[in-house]
Amino acid sequence: MRALIIETKGSPVTPNIRYVEDYPTPSPRAGELLVRTEASSLNHLDLWVGRGLPGAEDFPRISGSDGCGRVEATGDGVHPDWVGRRVIINAAVPAPQAAHPDHAPALPMLHMIGEASDGCHAEYFTVPASNALDVGDHDPVNAAAYGLTHLTAWRMMVTRSGLQPGQWVLITGIGGGLALAALHLANHLGCRTIVTSRHQWKLDRARELGAHHGILDSGEDWSREARSITGKRGVDVCVESVGQAVHSSVLKSLARGGIMTTCGATTGPAATTDLMRIFWNQLSIMGSTMGDMEEFRQSTALFQSGAISPVIDQVIDASSGQEAWARLESGDQFGKIVLNWT
Repeated sequence: MRALIIETKGSPVTPNIRYVEDYPTPSPRAGELLVRTEASSLNHLDLWVGRGLPGAEDFPRISGSDGCGRVEATGDGVHPDWVGRRVIINAAVPAPQAAHPDHAPALPMLHMIGEASDGCHAEYFTVPASNALDVGDHDPVNAAAYGLTHLTAWRMMVTRSGLQPGQWVLITGIGGGLALAALHLANHLGCRTIVTSRHQWKLDRARELGAHHGILDSGEDWSREARSITGKRGVDVCVESVGQAVHSSVLKSLARGGIMTTCGATTGPAATTDLMRIFWNQLSIMGSTMGDMEEFRQSTALFQSGAISPVIDQVIDASSGQEAWARLESGDQFGKIVLNWT
């Protein structure tokens, strides 16, 4: 089958991406679907995989945690009515946990398709039927661009932060898929939004999509501007994925009782924090990653109803996949980069 493989670990990742036409086609195991890919989209996870995540260091490998296509075949125990359906996937598959008589069940570990196993950047991929959703006749490019980022934003904002209409939401690093998904969701819930970026043009684009305010991040503390926008009150919720470079500014931007929910650290994880501000202002810092199938159904319902559509930066033919990684790695994208496999 045709596939985009990461030949070896390295940074930058782009030189290690190769398009091949003779990669072995997977077979569905019990409980799985075999999907013929129509479109797949990139996430920052594709870069982390290429740089060599612990436990995912065998190369060559196929990344990709967002894909849309038609079901071609099913494994044992899967209803045959799946065949022919257009599906998208929740790439976060709960890992089995051994029962222990003295330990209560913990939050399950997640096995990521495209990280721990081959992913969607290929002509075919496999997925547990329990992690697939039928999206009917929706455009496969938009469907492939929607799943992981909007699921992650839903869990961060609705499940973890309990976001309410009318609240102030701060979204760092606007332009990436997660940040734009968070902006869509905040708009849908009737919240007031502040977005940040190192690029004025990205702030301008975000304003066109409904962001109420933008802060140009010059690398200095921008919390005074955020507090000024809110009448010195501060924001209720921050959707954060930038990490070390903005941690202090985010904390100072939160209102009393405010919540910072983080799902990433693209500028590094070793942030210096302010414990006195955290306890004095009763702030909450929450980690969040992906989401379960109930959350996936809830977030995807907004796509299926037409309430939210993803922002597409570029659609690139799979045979030119190295261009997709180069654009993602440059940070110049605004929205999702999608690979066309048809």
